[in-house]
Amino acid sequence: MRVIHVAPTAFGSQGLFGGGERYPLELARALAAEVDVRLVTFGARPGRWREPGGLELRVLRPLARLRGHPAQPLAPFLPAALGGADVVHAHHYRSLPTRMAAVTARLRGQATVVTDHGLPGGDWGGLARRLFDRYLTVSRCSARVLGAPPERTRVIYGGADPERFAPDSRTARDGVLFVGRLTPHKGIDRLIRALPPGVPLRVAGAGHDPRPPERDYPDLLRRLADGRRVEFLGAVPDRLLPELYRGAAVLVLPSVERTCYGRPVAVSELLGLSVLEAMASGTPVVASRIGGLAEVVADGETGFLVPPGDVAALRDRLAQVLSDRRLAARLGEGARRLVLERFTWRRCAERCLAAYEELL
Repeated sequence: MRVIHVAPTAFGSQGLFGGGERYPLELARALAAEVDVRLVTFGARPGRWREPGGLELRVLRPLARLRGHPAQPLAPFLPAALGGADVVHAHHYRSLPTRMAAVTARLRGQATVVTDHGLPGGDWGGLARRLFDRYLTVSRCSARVLGAPPERTRVIYGGADPERFAPDSRTARDGVLFVGRLTPHKGIDRLIRALPPGVPLRVAGAGHDPRPPERDYPDLLRRLADGRRVEFLGAVPDRLLPELYRGAAVLVLPSVERTCYGRPVAVSELLGLSVLEAMASGTPVVASRIGGLAEVVADGETGFLVPPGDVAALRDRLAQVLSDRRLAARLGEGARRLVLERFTWRRCAERCLAAYEELL
C-alpha cells in the first residue's frame, strides 16, 4: 500500500508550531513503519528527503496563498506529487490543497481520505463532501462539527510518543504549564487570573493573529501577569518540550467558548495534542470541558475538567492538584496509562490503516 498525505502547512520553522501541523507529520511517521508513506507539504524552501524511520517528505513552493492565509497555498505542482498513491489522505477539510488533492485523486481512481483540524471556510455548497471516501476524524466532536456522514466516518483520535514524552522520577515537578499558541480562544487570560497566590506559571508558545484586537493578545497577557510568577518562554523548540512536560506539576488547557474580546469561538478544541503529550509524561491535566477534550481527559482519573471560562472553578482545581501530591501522582499515573492504552501514534496509525484497508 502506498499512501500520500497532504498537509497545507508544515510543522516547524517553515510553517507553524501547532497541533494541526504536528498531527499529519506524526501520523505519517507512525504509518511509515507499516506502509510506504509520503508527506507533501508547502514552504519557501522546496525539497525532498527521507527520514530514518522511512517517511518520505516533499516540500512544494506555493505560487501564492489564498487571501494570504498560511493554510491556503496555491501549488499547481501538487497533482504531480500525488502520482502512484493508493490512498490520498488530505488534512484540513477546507484548505485549497485538500480540495485540489481530492479532485486529482478522484479523476485517477485513487481512494480519498480527509482529516479536519478546524480550519474555517465553506464546502462548495455541499459538493466537497462527495470528494472523500472516508472521514478520519480526530474526535467524535470533530465529526459532529464537520457534519461528516456517519457511514463514511471513523474516529482515529491522535497520539503522543510515549518514549519521547515520559515521566522521570529524578525530575522535580513544580508549577503550572501551558503549551500552545497565544491566541484568545485558548483562554490563557483566564488561567493567569486563576493562578493561586505564589504559584509559578510557564507559558510556552507565541502569538500568530495578524489583526487587532487578537494581534495584541500577547501584550494583554503580559499586563495581566504583572506581579505574578509568570514566565513567557516564546516558541519553544520541539526538542525541549519533553523536559517542560515532565517538570510541570500540572498542564492546563483553559480554552473558552467566548474570548476576552467578546467573540464567540465556533471551533475551539477538536482534540488537544498538548494534553496527550502531558498525559504521556505522567503530568495531570486541568482542561476546559469543551470540544474533544472531554474524550481524552477522564475527569477525576487523569485530571480534571472545568466549565469553559470559569476562573473560580479553574483556581479550585489547580489548588487541589498542587496541594495534594498523592492525588497528583495518582492522576499522572492514570494519564500515562490511558495514553499507552489508547492514544499513542502507533494506536492511531492502526486505526488509520484499518480505515484504509476498507477502501482497497
